[in-house]
Amino acid sequence: MGYGATRTATAKLSGTITGLPATGSTVRRGRALYLVDNEEVVLLYGGLPAYRTLAPGVEGPDVAQFERNLKALGYGGFTVDDEYTGATADAVRDWQEDLGLAETGRVEQGRIVYADGEVRVESHQADVGALAQPGQAVLTYTGTSRVVTVELDVDDQRLAKRNAKATVKLPDGRAVAGTISTVETVIQAGAAGANGQSGEAETKIEVTVAVADPKALAGFDQASADVTFTASERRDVLTVPVAALLALAEGGYGVEVVDGDASRIVAVTTGLFADGRVEVSGTGVAEGMTVVIPA
Repeated sequence: MGYGATRTATAKLSGTITGLPATGSTVRRGRALYLVDNEEVVLLYGGLPAYRTLAPGVEGPDVAQFERNLKALGYGGFTVDDEYTGATADAVRDWQEDLGLAETGRVEQGRIVYADGEVRVESHQADVGALAQPGQAVLTYTGTSRVVTVELDVDDQRLAKRNAKATVKLPDGRAVAGTISTVETVIQAGAAGANGQSGEAETKIEVTVAVADPKALAGFDQASADVTFTASERRDVLTVPVAALLALAEGGYGVEVVDGDASRIVAVTTGLFADGRVEVSGTGVAEGMTVVIPA
């Protein structure tokens, strides 16, 4: 249990790191994720990484993503689309003036960092005063919502369906309803052997479960929990204890049904098995019947 996957913010500007947010603090859209040469590297929201300089004449989905953020920060006078126009540049100059940056109307690569939403600073990977070089890790961050992260073998991938329901059993015994929010395939490097060579890499399925009441996870950072996934579900069916099933000589299964002072064997068709019970159907099987569990 924790805050989900950890991401790394890497420098794309050269200079000296002059400011870092405190670990555990929250950074929101438009705020500084860190400072290089005392100038802000700004957090914005979006799923597409910043990969090039934005300037008049540039077109593409990264332009639209940036303009949506600029609009959300209160700047206007431009149309939110995939074209970086002179009007966009004018709004950027206003934004740069407010940040104390040179008013170029261009957004240089490395000035912004995109995340899915507000972030929580997990750790510092560099110190204030350190020299920043492109590609150098500066800090790590997570989301701000408390979640449960589950690592599954590839064989269990069928359990990991986005938006599917799950139940989280907390260390104190409480059960909390949850929903699978993300599913990612991750490659884990193999452990180094005696000869120093890395072992075979392993593929895992990393599942993030968001709980209905995130406050229920408070105080359990990095603790372990049991997570139950719903692989399949049947509604309004008849069930009996699995132990009540009898293997019939002619094949298939049956149950011994109590009928007054006597009993009789009724053939059944089985369905879903779960929690020690099994779905059954068949002629002569009805709700409320009593079945025998062999000793």
